[in-house]
Amino acid sequence: MGSRFLLRRAGQAFLTILFVLVLNFILFRSLPGSPERILLRNPRISAASLEAQRERWGLNDPLLPISVVIDDRGVRLEDFPASLTDNQLFSYLVATAQLDLGLSFQFRGRDVADVIGERMGPTLLLFGLGEIIAIFVGLGLGARAGWRRGTASDYLGTGLSLVLYSMPYFWLGMILLIIFAAELRWFPTSGMVTPGMDYASPLDYVADVAWHLVLPVATVALGLIGQYSLMMRSSVTEVLAEDYVTTARAKGLKESRILRHHVWPNALLPAVTLIAINLGYIVAGAITVEQVFSWPGLGTLTVDALRTRDYPMMQGLFLVLSISVVAASFLADMVYGFLDPRVRT
Repeated sequence: MGSRFLLRRAGQAFLTILFVLVLNFILFRSLPGSPERILLRNPRISAASLEAQRERWGLNDPLLPISVVIDDRGVRLEDFPASLTDNQLFSYLVATAQLDLGLSFQFRGRDVADVIGERMGPTLLLFGLGEIIAIFVGLGLGARAGWRRGTASDYLGTGLSLVLYSMPYFWLGMILLIIFAAELRWFPTSGMVTPGMDYASPLDYVADVAWHLVLPVATVALGLIGQYSLMMRSSVTEVLAEDYVTTARAKGLKESRILRHHVWPNALLPAVTLIAINLGYIVAGAITVEQVFSWPGLGTLTVDALRTRDYPMMQGLFLVLSISVVAASFLADMVYGFLDPRVRT
């Protein structure tokens, strides 16, 4: 793979992350409300206490290195550059470059990186298992439907995929929760473990987590299976019309060999990009699923941070989201460029 292709993609990824950092910083501070009031949890706090909290968290500094002069009548006179260092944006960018995501308002001064690290494990466990199941089942179902297009298995597989693809995560999760947790009582309704339970051995803990995982993982997997299946069926159908497949059949090769060595490898190219992008959106997808099942991951943490206007936590979470999306897109470009040299030109 050429170095120019690699450097070009890496430069684009870096500029994208930088743009997202600045955009997220501005958008979060455009929200209505005052974070120090939520931090203190007291609507009758004194002005001195508010000022002390603003000074402690750096909220008195200008947002951007730009200041505006307003006269006594409220007329805007001029803009002039403020100090490049005495503003919240500069402090945020410098701290982020040093991997310092700040202190959380909601968690009373705990490091944002520590809180995110604690919640990342449950999210990766949930969506990692869901992605693995969806990849194998979805791609296999789509490949079979495309290979045997026009048959009963094609109609059944495509119809099922369309139904699953049209279901939102939250709706599918609620249906599974009502049927298998509330009515049948086969699985728990929320959480990652049973509250207050003492485990006799590590295996008991693993079994309890697995019991709580069934419905959330099923929601994630079913939501992705339809997407992967439809994409794979379309890709296989297109590959079957290529000349090299016709040539392979004219040579008398077995259908199973044509599928393994000619159709499957070429049909997988679009799947690489789709899978990588879905992995990048792991936090975005976690929000709805984790809220339905009260799963203690990044999705639940994101909702709590938005509700409490925890700016450092929101910035840290969206930094993780933006980097994961950009990194997944970069990885997809590299894999796709390796599999298809035409992309590198």
